[in-house]
Amino acid sequence: MEYPDFVFNSRRSPVFSTNGIVASSQPLASQAGSKILSIGGNAADAAVATAAALAVTEPTSTGIGGDCFALYFDSRSGFMTALNGSGRAPAKLNLAFLAQQGYSKELPPFHPHTVTVPGACAGWCDLINSHGRLPLEDVLTPAIQLAENGFPVSPITAYFWKKGVENQLSKSPGGYELTIDGRAPNPGEIFRNTNFARTLQRIAEKGAEAFYLGEIAEAIVSVLQRAGGVLDEDDLASHHSTWEEPISTTYRGYQIWECPPNGQGLIALMALNILEGFEIKEYSALSPERLHLIIEALRLAFADARWYISDPTFSSIPVDGLLSKSYAEERRKIIQSQRAIVDPQVGYPAFSSDTVYLSVVDREGNACSFINSNYMGFGTGIVPTGWGFSLQNRGHNFSLIPDHPNALAPKKRPYHTIIPALATHDDGSLYASFGVMGGFMQPQGHVQVVLGLIDDGLDPQTVLDRPRLCIRGGSPEDEIALETGTPIETLESLAQWGHAVESIEGYDRAIFGRGQVILRDPKTGVLCGGSDPRADGCAVGLP
Repeated sequence: MEYPDFVFNSRRSPVFSTNGIVASSQPLASQAGSKILSIGGNAADAAVATAAALAVTEPTSTGIGGDCFALYFDSRSGFMTALNGSGRAPAKLNLAFLAQQGYSKELPPFHPHTVTVPGACAGWCDLINSHGRLPLEDVLTPAIQLAENGFPVSPITAYFWKKGVENQLSKSPGGYELTIDGRAPNPGEIFRNTNFARTLQRIAEKGAEAFYLGEIAEAIVSVLQRAGGVLDEDDLASHHSTWEEPISTTYRGYQIWECPPNGQGLIALMALNILEGFEIKEYSALSPERLHLIIEALRLAFADARWYISDPTFSSIPVDGLLSKSYAEERRKIIQSQRAIVDPQVGYPAFSSDTVYLSVVDREGNACSFINSNYMGFGTGIVPTGWGFSLQNRGHNFSLIPDHPNALAPKKRPYHTIIPALATHDDGSLYASFGVMGGFMQPQGHVQVVLGLIDDGLDPQTVLDRPRLCIRGGSPEDEIALETGTPIETLESLAQWGHAVESIEGYDRAIFGRGQVILRDPKTGVLCGGSDPRADGCAVGLP
């Protein structure tokens, strides 16, 4: 069966419901989450059920060998919490050790030294323990059944699975376990992962302890140390998630919320602060004038982020200063009309610090904005023997420059790309649960979604269907990718103004990320959801 090369030739309508919506990048995962809502689970329960099902059906992007972050909105109290489920570098890994091994500039992307402690399992369990209603065993049952019985692989997932076999799984210890006789599954082909079903069943019975202690932990340590890594049993046993205070800014009367550093949500908030000073609605969505302002605001935000975002337990991060409206005003003055900033530099505010995204809002208005990732597809592609999941390569984001705030150090969390987001009305009620996955595209996607929702008044599906832009690699000096559908006149104008631009089509459109958005009407309780056409998924509303 042949599938088109990422051609968007059909229309999706937004999904409406009053009893809950689950939106994710895989239909079977969205169904798993909606099943949990239907048996009395809330947004937290459904989010974990969906994340676990995604780990089964889209291991090309996510899994229990990676990390997670979540924002949870409690409708009764209006209180919001931020879960940091990211792991830390091994205690025995440091810059001097890497220098001895010949690594002084950058680690190879799939090296065992890039494996930080996987935080997803603890994050899932902590979210359920703090906010969920159902037993963990009930929450994980749909994913266990999918892994045990098998599932037909979706087309886009099959494409990236093939890439993962070529890039990682065929070369990494244990990678063969996530293939069918050494190859990727084809679209519609059944893939069974009984080893991963066993992993999930152990966790369902014993909680996070089953992952960080005992047989699974021993298998993780064994495969990494055989490959030359230094992560050990103590690193796994000492892992813990953290609950943190969300960070936010206002944008045209709405409060936009992100997780704090070591995540990069700060970039989206800084860029929105800068853009708030421009009359965005004066320009059409894909005009060169609007895209120029978005690009420049993001370039300035990335210039700051590349220096300041790190593990706040290791360095002082001027979050309040970076998010102040006065600092945004200073940065805004740098932007010139019809002329690209030649060399965006880091600013100095006052001091006072590859992936799946899913969104769930339940019938009571509780919301969970949740993201889970291996990082570069299958991560390292290293698979602990007999357990059916690959290990992340999140440590590749560490700097190896000794005086850099994000420099690698023992027990340190790296700069993290995965970020969930929420938005509330000025009275504190829920407005939106949203996110856009995809490496350094994520804060860029958040900004473009917010502009579409708030400035343009679009529904979730329409805002996700709109062509996007991406600063490649998140570096302020990098080339600007513009998605097919952007007018050629816009590309020409941006190039004339000094931007290095390129039009992107086909499967390469994955660079623009894949998002989910759910809005809630505070008066009627009606939910409206959308799911990104750049992925295989959908939004599912409960009847």
